[in-house]
Formats: sequence, C-alpha cells, structure tokens
Amino acid sequence: YRKSKENKERTKKQIKRITRRITVATAKGEQRSMAVSISAATPFHLHPSSSSHTPLFNPTNQFVRLRSPSRPSLLIAHAQSEHRQTWLPGLDPPPYLDGTLVGDFGFDPLGLGEDPDSLKWYVQAELVHCRFAMLGVAGVLLTDLLRVTGISELPVWYNAGAVEYGFANKRTLFIVQLLLMGFVETKRYMDFKSPGSQAQEGTFFGLEAAFEGLEPGYPGGPLLNPLGIAKDVKNAHDWKLKEIKNG
Repeated sequence: YRKSKENKERTKKQIKRITRRITVATAKGEQRSMAVSISAATPFHLHPSSSSHTPLFNPTNQFVRLRSPSRPSLLIAHAQSEHRQTWLPGLDPPPYLDGTLVGDFGFDPLGLGEDPDSLKWYVQAELVHCRFAMLGVAGVLLTDLLRVTGISELPVWYNAGAVEYGFANKRTLFIVQLLLMGFVETKRYMDFKSPGSQAQEGTFFGLEAAFEGLEPGYPGGPLLNPLGIAKDVKNAHDWKLKEIKNG
C-alpha cells in the first residue's frame, strides 16, 4: 500500500512538472501558446516523435505526441475527445451525411442518399412515414378506447379490414381513398418541387392561406398548426428531432 501511494505521488509530481514544461511551439516564425489540462485520474501519455528520446510514460489508450525541437510543430491528442454520434460507434459516416439533417446519425449502409436530389426526397418520405405511424398508433388507441368503454362497437384494429360497411362497399372505399390521397400527395409533391407554389391564390378553393407552409414538409396555417408551435421552423431543430424519434 505504501509503495502504491509513493508511486501515485511520484506520478502526480511528474505530471505537474511536464505541465509546466509544455509552453510554446513555434511554426514558421509564429508562436502559439498551448495549454494542456491534465488530470491524474485520466491516463494519457507523451511520446516524442524522434526515436532519440525516451518515452516519458508507457502507452495505454491515448497519447500526446511531441515532435523533436528540429520540427517546430506540436500535435496534441486529448485523452477525452468529443466525437459525433453515429448509429454504430466507431463507424465513420458517409461524407454526404454531415450531421446537418435532423436526426442524422450517419445511417445509410446502402448508399441511397449519395444523390443530393434523392436525399431531399428521402427526407420528405421519412417525415410522412413517421406521421402516418403516429396517426396509426393514435387510431388504434382511440378505437380501442371507444370499444372497451361501450361508446361504439368498433372492431379491433387488426380485424377492421374484414368488416363490411353498410354505407359503401370496399371497392367504392378504395376508389375514394385513391382520389383523396392522390390529390393530397400530388399537391405535396408539387410543393416539394416548387416550395410555396401550393399556397398561391386560386390553388385550393380560396383556402390557400390556411395551408401556407413554413417549408417543404412542414405545413403551417391555422388548420395544420393551430397551436402555432415552432413558427420559426428554421430554428425548430428540437421539435423536428422529437417528431422523427416519436415516429
């Protein structure tokens, strides 16, 4: 125990002495002062780049490399460095996923987003899929609540497709759904290709102002954003990330 304590004290003294000696490095006549904060609890090690010097410590996991005096540059690698979070730790993300997109953790093993135009469309597709997923969960919970409370005799969600409705047959419902969804999706695609074009007067029965979008994929107005959440959509990163995670 006493020997271990002496070694620890000796190591602390060496670290303090080295800290005082690391001062100024000169690169092409320019002086740069560099401060290195060293903690005795964090193992790091110094190695001179010249083989004529003896390493001050034996390496374990990280190091600080000092070049010989003949080379006036100084390279310092910190033991605790901050790295960008990726879906697989230690994996370098592709260059086109630079972290600027919301929820970007570098996941694209098939390289689908290499084309910039395709990547923009995939972003919109992800938004729509997330929103449909959240609506689906809300629909399941709401219909189950109405059924178990006796308010309505709605079927269980996984049996809903087999139910025959009296007001229309399945073929009619399918055609109506194609028309309505096709109209909405067409307008969404047109707004994606030409942002703001679907909010111009005369494009939707005089209700254009009520559907005016904030940016492609983020509709606004009193109908689609009645609470006025994230009106400054350019700085609404947290809201966008929550939507994707919830989806």
